[in-house]
Amino acid sequence: MLRHAISPSRRFTKASHDVVRHPRLSSDAKILLLYVQGLPEDAPCRPLSELARKLGIKGRAYQKAKEQLVAHGYVHEWRTQGGRGRWITEQLVANTPLTIEQAEHLRGAPPTTSPPSTHIPAVGEPATRTAGGYEPVEDHSDKTTPHPPSEAEPVTDPEPEPTPRPADSPQLACAERVLLSLRHTRRELHLGAREARALAVEAVKWLERGLSESDLRHALLAERPEGGVRSAFGFLRYRLVQKLPADPAPPSLPQLPSAAALAVCSSPGEEHVFRPLGDETECAPCRQATARAAVHVAPAPEPDRIPWRERFANIEMNQSCPGGGPSGGSLLGAESPAPAPS
Repeated sequence: MLRHAISPSRRFTKASHDVVRHPRLSSDAKILLLYVQGLPEDAPCRPLSELARKLGIKGRAYQKAKEQLVAHGYVHEWRTQGGRGRWITEQLVANTPLTIEQAEHLRGAPPTTSPPSTHIPAVGEPATRTAGGYEPVEDHSDKTTPHPPSEAEPVTDPEPEPTPRPADSPQLACAERVLLSLRHTRRELHLGAREARALAVEAVKWLERGLSESDLRHALLAERPEGGVRSAFGFLRYRLVQKLPADPAPPSLPQLPSAAALAVCSSPGEEHVFRPLGDETECAPCRQATARAAVHVAPAPEPDRIPWRERFANIEMNQSCPGGGPSGGSLLGAESPAPAPS
């Protein structure tokens, strides 16, 4: 690197290497410190912010530069309250770092001001108030004025704003997700997060009427305008409002048949009535009792049991008869016909 430097003979400022080569001071802080150091002795006292504004150091850049200068001891500030309660800010700028004690010594004693409670009282002694001498003011309210006051316009209550839907509604989140996904199909329908959240209130009405997410997406993407879409927000809002499907009517309840008149049951027993469903003449309990009696028939009586002695006697008698045999009699004790008398 080549260097070429000529020492100025006038209009220059002596700068310390400690300031120019300070590793923790920004360029704005160094320039502001050198600018204040180069001011003439008879220059009027101006706030540090006004001097920084002349150098183009404003806003956050000035605040950052000032914080650095205060932190390293080049700038000191004191805020005091004056006699009338107004706050006064005093600033001290030095080309070398100063401690708080050194800055207080250079500043000197603060100006003494008397507090508001120690003002000198008024001259004289307190006097009593004089009564009387008051003249009533003439009332001109009953006279006609050339310009009567205009009547105040009635104040109308502002229309209540529509209550927004809860942010954590699943249908609202689903509608917002559908609106944000349209940009993947058509780039001209790109919506921001706040625009999608505002349009989701209208899109929820579609989902509440039974349409699915695919139906809503198809309705918003169908019939692309010939001239293109100038505003995605306006185009989708118009389509959501104008093409909103009708609210489905609730399903009609089936008409119940009218009840039949009461009829007297024709079954024997105590007389009672019932409501027939068709052309039956007996009530349901009586029909069930009749059917149960027809199915469960009383069993046939069992034959009398013959003692074993009589059974063996009948067997011997059958065997003794001509043509008799074991097959001629009944082992079950059936009585054989008696022999004919001779």
